Amino acid sequence: MARNPAHSADQGAAAPTMASSLYDRMRADLLAGRLLAPGRKLQIEFLSHHYGAGQTPVREALNRLTADGLVEQRDQRGFAVASVSPADLIEITNTRCWLEELALRKSMASGSAQWEEELVLAFHRLSKTPRSLHPDRFEANPEWEQRHRAFHRALIGGCGSRWLIGFCEQLADQLYRYRQLSVQKIFPDRPIQEEHQALMDAITAGNADLAVTLLTRHYQETARIVLEDPEAFARG
Repeated sequence: MARNPAHSADQGAAAPTMASSLYDRMRADLLAGRLLAPGRKLQIEFLSHHYGAGQTPVREALNRLTADGLVEQRDQRGFAVASVSPADLIEITNTRCWLEELALRKSMASGSAQWEEELVLAFHRLSKTPRSLHPDRFEANPEWEQRHRAFHRALIGGCGSRWLIGFCEQLADQLYRYRQLSVQKIFPDRPIQEEHQALMDAITAGNADLAVTLLTRHYQETARIVLEDPEAFARG
């Protein structure tokens, strides 16, 4: 019996979509620390069962996640969740500071009205969103995380280089993963909204040196809290 060309085309289109969906789901779980602890082995059979997917798309997703630096491939031993270490956190933080200093300075120097409008809007949305879903204890608010990421993306969005923005996004992913290790310690006392406001004030005033200093301090403070948390790296 002849095969239906339209049906074949639909199947071909569905396969990449399914693979991309699996990659996105696994990536989100790895970044949030929901899958397994850093350094733990990722069993193909376990992942296939957990995500309801075949072993081939699971392997494809793991290969992509390895390229992202979220998974490690260990020769004959398969895959593992990327390990964490104080030295790695310091290196990633320093590199993000260096790259985002360049991106922020270029964004401010561009004088783009569109960039300024998008940044103000991103900041406004973030400032209206509670960090925690519960006022007395930390309960992650997914909307705050999305808007926080959008704000930091907007800060450098006017630099004029998609490559530079892409590198900064990759580093932001890695640091989000580290931040999740100590999110309970970061939340209670840190005046993060005040940090964002001071950064916006410096940008509005056109003071690039101060803006860069505040942004660098913002990232370094996060790293300091994680580094001083005795439980953060013990989990890896």
